[in-house]
Amino acid sequence: MNTENNLSQLTICIHEEQTQLTLADLCRACSIHAEQIIELVEVGVLEPQGREPEKWVFIGDSLHRARKALRLQRDLGIDFAGAALVLELLDEIASLRTRLRAMGGEL
Repeated sequence: MNTENNLSQLTICIHEEQTQLTLADLCRACSIHAEQIIELVEVGVLEPQGREPEKWVFIGDSLHRARKALRLQRDLGIDFAGAALVLELLDEIASLRTRLRAMGGEL
């Protein structure tokens, strides 16, 4: 069973990396205006490919990051710059946990 769970998680990750969203797609998926997505890009929450907002392409993980930032703003009253910091710290924690597991440590 454990192998099946790992395979499912891997498949989901690969799918998200292959998914590409436009600015309009991300706006619709998050139910927000383009200005808010642009602000998320400006503070570093999202990193699109492309130089101009009309040509931006986001990978699938961007949807999760945008939704997390929006939840932080809505639920905790954190502005987008604060949400960017929180997400960066959560990424760092996940990275450290992965390294610890690789070294055979327990959490």
